[in-house]
Amino acid sequence: MKHNYQELGPHILLMHAEHETDRPILAAITGSRRTLLMDAGNSPAHAELFRQELARRGRPQPDLLVLTHWHWDHSFGMSAWNAPVIAHAETAQMLHGLSGLSGTDEELEHLVREGIISEGSVKHIRLEYGSGPSRAINVFKPEVVFTGSITIELGGVSCELIHVGGDHSADSCVLHVIEDKVLFLGDALGPSVYGGPRRYSSTSFLKLLELVYHYGTEWIVESHGVPMTEEEFRADLAPWERLARLVDVFGDNRERVLLELKTYLKLEELPPGLLQGVEYFLEGAR
Repeated sequence: MKHNYQELGPHILLMHAEHETDRPILAAITGSRRTLLMDAGNSPAHAELFRQELARRGRPQPDLLVLTHWHWDHSFGMSAWNAPVIAHAETAQMLHGLSGLSGTDEELEHLVREGIISEGSVKHIRLEYGSGPSRAINVFKPEVVFTGSITIELGGVSCELIHVGGDHSADSCVLHVIEDKVLFLGDALGPSVYGGPRRYSSTSFLKLLELVYHYGTEWIVESHGVPMTEEEFRADLAPWERLARLVDVFGDNRERVLLELKTYLKLEELPPGLLQGVEYFLEGAR
């Protein structure tokens, strides 16, 4: 498998997402004194690939690791990094609850029943870690816990980790690399994925979108997408923003929301991804 990397700004190297086993973007931000890693990876194997690429490019290994949220694909690679982990208090609480996890099928099925992960997560975990008794997952509680926000100075570059919450996960944080004008969103703008039907709250989505645009960054990066300029991101999210505003007005009136959205976009039929998004927002309105 070919793994793709990208230099983004003078201080940032990122490893692109890989969807087969739900690997999110990883990013190393290097200042004159320290290197910060954003998210741990979904497994030690995922983490090791990025570690090797950093070494190949002569870049320092991370001194610190921050988590955007607790979900397995962002945190289960923690044990592979020899660096203190910084996370929001709610992230730490969730990971503490998973700290005894070893990864057996019985444990994973129990987590699905409890609404902590999904059947899709189990499928990806099995693909990433393999099957049988040799599967080993090691989760632990972060060493540094914050609420609100925390700023980390790396030497010539500052990173601000800000708790924003949202439908996807209540502990979601964004990482603002101030000097490089890059905003990593984690999965903050995603729908809820665990414990029931996927859903969006239109009000919460619009509030988060307003916050994203408030930063005025040059690059916006979602963890399972590709980096976009702010202009590209605004264009990409415009139909979703309109959809959220329509649901804010018309609630779960599906026919009216579809009619208004098709009229706005001048389309007879909505593309499949957006049509799925309509169902997520309607579920959130019910």
